[in-house]
Amino acid sequence: MNIGLFFGSFNPVHIGHLIIANHILNETDLQKIWLIVSPLNPLKTDNSLLDEYARLDLVKAAIENDKRVVVSDVEFQLSRPSFTINTLNYLKENYPENKFSIIMGSDSFQSLHLWKDFEPIISHYKILIYNRPGYKVENRMNAEIEILNAPLLNISSTEIRKLIKQGKSIRYLVPEKVREEIERNQFYKK
Repeated sequence: MNIGLFFGSFNPVHIGHLIIANHILNETDLQKIWLIVSPLNPLKTDNSLLDEYARLDLVKAAIENDKRVVVSDVEFQLSRPSFTINTLNYLKENYPENKFSIIMGSDSFQSLHLWKDFEPIISHYKILIYNRPGYKVENRMNAEIEILNAPLLNISSTEIRKLIKQGKSIRYLVPEKVREEIERNQFYKK
């Protein structure tokens, strides 16, 4: 099965993530997308990271009833911080029947050379790139890439957290079930 791996902190998951996943499923030969919730990203130092299980539950609520999208906690069992190469090695070993591609924004692609063991990543995996404003795709590493013209939405988890702290509405920025969970549990208030 062709599976796209969409890694992220999803802090919180928002409509932009889901629109990108849906667009990629519609426009490529991928049969499923796995949303890989990263418990600890080595390139992020943000101290507003919600508990990983709470983020996992929010992603599950966001994609409920969409059989094409799967939430994965695979990185919860691996060593931390979460290095993509370790996750890819684990998935390759445990799911040899699947062909994996990596989904990332053009901003992440531009910093791929900073990732631990990025060479085997670009040698063995196709990278599906969606454009992010201000980040032109320059393939200096000669990776196998496909650039997707996914809808551009200027929505970020950082801005959503800021709105929550300011007591403002996040309606329509996140799925309704995610908004309800965030409000019920008072996530991101502090």
